[in-house]
Amino acid sequence: MYEWIALSAAICFAATYLITPYFMRFFSGIELWATDVQKRLRPVIPLSGGIPVLFGFLLGFFALVAADTFILRSQLDTKLLFAALLSMVLISFIGFFDDLNVRRQRMNISSDAVDFKVGLKQWQKPLLTLFAAIPLTVVGAGDSIVSLPFLGEINFGILFPLLVIPLAVVTVSNATNMLAGFNGLEAGLSAIALSTLGAYLSLLGRWEAAAIAFCVTASLLAFLRYNWIPARMFPGDSLTYLSGAAIVSVILLGNIERFSIIVFTPWIMEALLKLRGRFKVRSFGNLQPNDTLMAPYRKIYSLTHVAMKIPQWLNLRQGFNERQVVILLLAMQIIVSAIAFTFFT
Repeated sequence: MYEWIALSAAICFAATYLITPYFMRFFSGIELWATDVQKRLRPVIPLSGGIPVLFGFLLGFFALVAADTFILRSQLDTKLLFAALLSMVLISFIGFFDDLNVRRQRMNISSDAVDFKVGLKQWQKPLLTLFAAIPLTVVGAGDSIVSLPFLGEINFGILFPLLVIPLAVVTVSNATNMLAGFNGLEAGLSAIALSTLGAYLSLLGRWEAAAIAFCVTASLLAFLRYNWIPARMFPGDSLTYLSGAAIVSVILLGNIERFSIIVFTPWIMEALLKLRGRFKVRSFGNLQPNDTLMAPYRKIYSLTHVAMKIPQWLNLRQGFNERQVVILLLAMQIIVSAIAFTFFT
C-alpha cells in the first residue's frame, strides 16, 4: 500500500505543478485578482489557488481508486474515500465563491487595506461550510467514541454524526482560514500538518485517511512553487477551506482526535486570538521602508503578530521581513508536530 499511495501522491504533485500556470493565466484573464499588500509595489496577482490544487489532488485520488479496484482488489473503503472527497470538493467551491466576489477597482476593506477582494460575509462562511459535512455525516464516518485530552473517552452516540461531524467540519475549515495573509503560509502550514497526520496514520495502518493526507500534501507542496515568496498566485479561501476539509476528513476517518488536537494547536491559538479581536482584525503587518513588517496593533491578535514582535522583544536592530515571519511560523508547526509524535509514538 505504501507504494501505491506514494505513486498517487506523485501524480498529485505533478498534476498540480503542471496545471497551476494555466489557472493563473485563466484567473488573470477574468480579473480574479488580489493585492499583495506586503510588497512595496502592491502587485496584483491571480487568486484562488485552491482550484488547481483540487484538480491535481483529484487526478492522483482517482488513480489510487483505480489501482485499488483493479490491482489491490478493494483493500480500501472507497465509500469513506468518496465521502471525504465530496466534502472536500463542496467546501472548495464554497471557498471559490468567496474568492469570486471581487471588485473591478481596488477599494478600502475592513482590515485597513486596499484590495479587489470583497468575499462573503462573516456569518455566511460557517453557514455555507455546514453543507460540506453532509457526505461525511450520511456515511457514518468516524467513531462515536472520541478520545480527548484531559477528558478521556466520550461516547457521543447519535450526536456524533448529527452534531460532532458538522461542528468539526465548520470549525476546522474556518480555523484554517484565519492563520493566513502571508506568501506560502497557508499552504506550508497545511502541508506540514497533513504530512504529520499521514505519517501517524501510516503507523496505525489506517490507509484511507493516510492516502488523503499524503495526496493533499503533495498537491500543496506543488502549489508552493507558485505561492512562495514572492507569490505568483494566492491560495484564496478555496485552498484554506480545502485544507481544512482534508484535515477534518483525515481526523474522522482515522479516529485520531487526541493526536490531531496537538497538531492543530497553532490554528486553535489563532482562533482564540482572533476571538479576542472579535474577528475584526488582520493578520498581515505594516510594511516598513526597509521591507520589514511591523505588527499592526499594540496588542496581539494573531500568531503572525507574535512573530513580528519578536525582534522588538529581543531588542534587535530591525524587524523580520515576510520570509522570516513565514519561516518562523512554519518552524513552529514542525515543532508542534514533533511534540505530537513524541507523546503518541
